[in-house]
Amino acid sequence: MNQILVTKKFHKKTLFFKLQFILSLIIIFISSFYFLYIFYVMKSEEKKGELLLDTVQLSQLYTSNNNNIDTSISRIPSSPFIIGSINIEKLNISYPIFSETSDELLKISPCRFYGPMPNEFGNLCIAAHNYDNTKFFSRLHELEINDVIQIQDLSGNTLLYYVYDNYEVSINDTDCILPIENHKEITLITCNNQNGNRIIVKAIAK
Repeated sequence: MNQILVTKKFHKKTLFFKLQFILSLIIIFISSFYFLYIFYVMKSEEKKGELLLDTVQLSQLYTSNNNNIDTSISRIPSSPFIIGSINIEKLNISYPIFSETSDELLKISPCRFYGPMPNEFGNLCIAAHNYDNTKFFSRLHELEINDVIQIQDLSGNTLLYYVYDNYEVSINDTDCILPIENHKEITLITCNNQNGNRIIVKAIAK
């Protein structure tokens, strides 16, 4: 009788472990599928940004020798558009810059958060996501004083901006976007996913 009870308990334990194993496999499969999907979405959005950058560069190639082309901002539509590009060799990134900021646009490329058009006098604030990898502004914290950031405008002119400050602020601190008038400055903004702060990098054209 005791042997029968022991056998039944053994079978119950075996069945329990089998179910637990199958459940674990299902969870692993679902988790793997989810992360692969997220990776695919991120790569797709980044490809859109690269394609936009190629399009801007191609259009500049065909219009740079045409003196009749009017590149003034007044001729550009009010809906979101590309206003230039940002290149940071130290971080190995190069992206177009959108004219305004939204959740959907931020998934594709850096966006103008506040300020003038590229390479104009004032404080151009550019925001981008931090995915804790090598994309967008994920490595922004690595920039140091005198590192170079290249900004190209719609006319194909490139200015070099030199980093003069790199710091963090709370999510409600907006002093970094305060306007200026007497020089050309850029402010790069992204999230610190570890503490919820904002990473700020300021650079000035010399």
